[in-house]
Amino acid sequence: MRAMIPIADGSEDIEAVTLIDVLRRGGVDVTVASVHERRLVTAARGTRIEADRLLVQCLDEDFDLIALPGGMPGAAHLSDSEALIRRLQQQQQQGHWIAAICAAPGVVLAEHGLLEGLTATAHPAFRERLPDQSRVQEPVVVDSHCITSQGPGTALPFALTLLEQLGGRGLRDKVAAPMCLMH
Repeated sequence: MRAMIPIADGSEDIEAVTLIDVLRRGGVDVTVASVHERRLVTAARGTRIEADRLLVQCLDEDFDLIALPGGMPGAAHLSDSEALIRRLQQQQQQGHWIAAICAAPGVVLAEHGLLEGLTATAHPAFRERLPDQSRVQEPVVVDSHCITSQGPGTALPFALTLLEQLGGRGLRDKVAAPMCLMH
């Protein structure tokens, strides 16, 4: 199982690190990819995160999942990356998983038509951007091959849901148990 986590200056610290951590605990080969021309980014709360690679270096690779952290202006930087948007469109067309949390469902996915015909959720400040409002109160929404979530407080259940979609309920439970999480 392979996943890409694109990051940028202003990405939400908790969301980025939680996604990386939980997926790696589950044995997923995670590539953290900077959309900038440098690997080191400064997250929304000042945490410095060094990406494994630049996004442009891994555009032709296959990933089972591409998951976007939110945060502002991080989500806006992700949305401004034409290369990332093309890669997300390709991912969706191939029936592979895409995911976004916090501002990213509205600022990235909805902005570029990647939520058409899908239900989703997002941070309350960005929900109005979603084309379908029917499930915005849910902390994590899975629809087709798209997973969305609300924000930093839902990052852990979101990451565990990503893991479950990739590797099944047993893998989710195996990772969650030593983290002292309830189901």
